Amino acid sequence: MAVVYCIAIILFAYFLGSIPFGYIIGKFNGIDIRTVGSKNIGATNVTRCVGKKAGKLCFALDFLKGMLPVLIAQLFKMPEYCVLAALVASILGHVFPIYLKFKGGKGVSTAAGAVMALAPLPLLTALVVWVVVFTVSRYVSLASITAAAVLPVVAWVFTVAGVGSASARSLPALILLTAIAVLAIMRHRSNIQRLLDGTESRFGKK
Repeated sequence: MAVVYCIAIILFAYFLGSIPFGYIIGKFNGIDIRTVGSKNIGATNVTRCVGKKAGKLCFALDFLKGMLPVLIAQLFKMPEYCVLAALVASILGHVFPIYLKFKGGKGVSTAAGAVMALAPLPLLTALVVWVVVFTVSRYVSLASITAAAVLPVVAWVFTVAGVGSASARSLPALILLTAIAVLAIMRHRSNIQRLLDGTESRFGKK
């Protein structure tokens, strides 16, 4: 039965992760978010094209849809492989949503929520890095790329130091966090090119 429950949680994680909240919020405001701004369905583009409140709502919903499946798997004391599979499924759901013909967002907010449930200390450290880089540069993409790169490094350091839960310090979890960081950076390839070209959009200082 454990296998059946695990499969159910993984499917739940994928289909929940696939819900395109950014697209839905845009539609409620008369906008197809896929056709304006960066054409991404994530919180950053929603903020730019719809507004700050809409962007914050989008981030919160994308964050929660990553966190919830992992928390459920942990609550039901599922095996580690099931918890990690739920984490992956939620992120893949956002990046490749079945509801939008598998064309989704970059997965940063959803990955942050999923990792928060699994390894909160490395995630919070990466979040601090994100805030610092964004505050200095005003580039969301640069902040996200830097935070993604820092996440696995911090996770490995915490593991060596014996800090954090056993599940967050397991080898499979560390490998997965590294893979998530690589995926997040790869999903920002176009942003990296624009940063190098000096054409990347930034949020203006108030």
